Amino acid sequence: MDDVARLLIERACERLITDYARFVDFGNAARIAELFTPDGVWEGPGVRMEGQDAIRAGFFKREGVTRRVSRHVCTNVAVDVLGPGEARGLSYLINYRHDRRDGEDPSAPAPAGAPKYVGEYHDRFVRTPDGWRFAERVCTLAFLRPPSR
Repeated sequence: MDDVARLLIERACERLITDYARFVDFGNAARIAELFTPDGVWEGPGVRMEGQDAIRAGFFKREGVTRRVSRHVCTNVAVDVLGPGEARGLSYLINYRHDRRDGEDPSAPAPAGAPKYVGEYHDRFVRTPDGWRFAERVCTLAFLRPPSR
């Protein structure tokens, strides 16, 4: 595989990571299912969703939490191309999250504090007839903010 082909694959996979964060942070979380293969898997602490329908349903619930302000900051993105149809990825995740209370101005910036959590996404990407998709996305946590008292 030549360098240009490898770079195009890396960029397509990086775009999936970016689209994922944008969808969840800007009220379109159910669209995350479009980024997965039909039998794709999303897994995080205590949660496993298998297949686009389950992923769509799971993230539709998140989409309904309109009081929540979040930013999924993905950095240190590394995509390893394994071949013309498969790649693996690792990216660091920093998640800032605030649930607005009744009466809070929804247009005001949310209060800042420590991130809700810091961890990694471990991804497996595959090429499909519709382009590159997540076959598997596993979120692991390294740091977790303690609950408010």
